Amino acid sequence: MAASSFRVARRRVQNAIFVGFCYAVTAVALIALAAILFTLLKNGAAGINLDLFTKAVPPEGEKGGLADGIIGSILMCGEGMAIALIIGILAGTWLAEYGGTSRYGIVVRFLNDVLLSAPSILIGLFVAQIMITAFIHHPSGYAGGVALALLAIPVITRTTEDVLLLQPVSLRESGVALGTPFWTVIRTIIWRASSSGILTGALLAFARISGETAPLLFTALGNNFISFDMYHAMSALPLSIFQLTTGSADQVQLAWTGALLVSAAVLVVTIVARLLSQEQKRG
Repeated sequence: MAASSFRVARRRVQNAIFVGFCYAVTAVALIALAAILFTLLKNGAAGINLDLFTKAVPPEGEKGGLADGIIGSILMCGEGMAIALIIGILAGTWLAEYGGTSRYGIVVRFLNDVLLSAPSILIGLFVAQIMITAFIHHPSGYAGGVALALLAIPVITRTTEDVLLLQPVSLRESGVALGTPFWTVIRTIIWRASSSGILTGALLAFARISGETAPLLFTALGNNFISFDMYHAMSALPLSIFQLTTGSADQVQLAWTGALLVSAAVLVVTIVARLLSQEQKRG
């Protein structure tokens, strides 16, 4: 009896230690996050004004903004997400509904996981060799968008596959039992039931690529003027931040403001994705 009571007490102590350790680690992570957000707000909030959204990156000693980087980020991320959504959703659908446990499906799933963890700088080098060295022969916003797409595709593919596999088999059986072709069942029933989960994956992929700098250094390269021409070199917020951090005090201030904009955009997208994910679970 005494030995049994001792074991129970020991397990309770071990459980309390483990739970306390988890709380402590979580507190450290939250403190670090709060410190980062506080630093961004402290150093970047003062630079938010109308010039930030209407003027390009200035030379040293002059006033300016980040309009060139904002426009470039919107265009290249838009191109990347357009490509990634088409390929990622179709690839994830094939893996969930057709690939299954076949050898080809296993290989595709493995390669997608490899691409999911590939360093972004390698993606930038690969796209630069394929598009710039072989075809375009100069930096291009289109190449930057393709590099971002390659980073977003595996995220959307994995999310789409997981969300589709969560849908009950009865949805598929009910559609097929009515004589509907299976691809129509997927398009009209399975995709519709999984729409919020697929959208969550798309938002997470956008958050993944919106702050990338390394692949754009080899593809878009950046410039210091406002441009909508994606065939030539184009700026982006991460590139502008990277260039401004080695400039004058005013340029460093502008870099902090750009970092605050990128962080705010990623934070908003992540919160929306989390809310949609919770709605999917309730559904």
